[in-house]
Amino acid sequence: MGARRWVPYLLLGPGVAWLLIFFAIPMGYMAILSLSEGTLGRGFDLTWNFAIYPEVIGQYGELFLRSIFYALMTTLITLLIGYPMAYTIAFRGGRFKNVLLLIVVLPFFVSFVIRTLNWRMVLSDNGLVFGTLKDLGVLDPAFHFLATPASVIFGLTYNFLPFMILPLYVALEKIDRRLIEAAGDLYAARGSAFWRVTFMLSLPGVVAGSLLTFIPAVGDFINAEIIGAGNPDSIMIGNVIQFKFLNSNDYPAAAALAFVLVIGTMLLVAIYTRAVGAERLTE
Repeated sequence: MGARRWVPYLLLGPGVAWLLIFFAIPMGYMAILSLSEGTLGRGFDLTWNFAIYPEVIGQYGELFLRSIFYALMTTLITLLIGYPMAYTIAFRGGRFKNVLLLIVVLPFFVSFVIRTLNWRMVLSDNGLVFGTLKDLGVLDPAFHFLATPASVIFGLTYNFLPFMILPLYVALEKIDRRLIEAAGDLYAARGSAFWRVTFMLSLPGVVAGSLLTFIPAVGDFINAEIIGAGNPDSIMIGNVIQFKFLNSNDYPAAAALAFVLVIGTMLLVAIYTRAVGAERLTE
């Protein structure tokens, strides 16, 4: 009996070790680097420069808010698009469920960057979509979509849509269909039955999909770099962090920005899960 007591802890060991090595230790190193001063040439010395945090927040606060807004819009749009798709696959897919799920994950067979580059060509002013609409007289010749906030949100939505659909599908697929039939037997209207039974039982999938979409979207820099290139109003905080690390070699400021982004995202996630009662949903 004594040995069995340690089995759960042994099973948790690999996961805890993974988080320690690839999350906790890098976060600690990033925190130390953010409090250092120096240059890449002569090295960085730990000076406990806490002033870097109010400095970067004051300088780039607008970009933090913009990134959060882009991520929230992406999460909302992917939910509005992904829920009907997941519902259709789960309840109406029949023998084609596996094929439909394959179509959902098919974009993952191509590199994230290549997919985004392809959309830049498709959505260009004279590309397949808008070029055709301009030739048909549907759009004004001066219409421009690339390098706008809307185009960045579009790219984020496309790239992270599967992260919303798959958890929603899993949650919807697990719903006992007899509960929906019982709601109908009790004379509930179809809309009421959907809201009170189907949607409420699928809330774990909504919460999981929202987190899987929001968290990577808020720190993304590829879409703003490729689809939103050339417009300062389309830049996200991830682009600034990338530039400071790779171009200006301002490691302390980049580490401080990244640390603020991670902690801020964790706080937002904690508030969200607390508000929706994630613990209760997973019971």
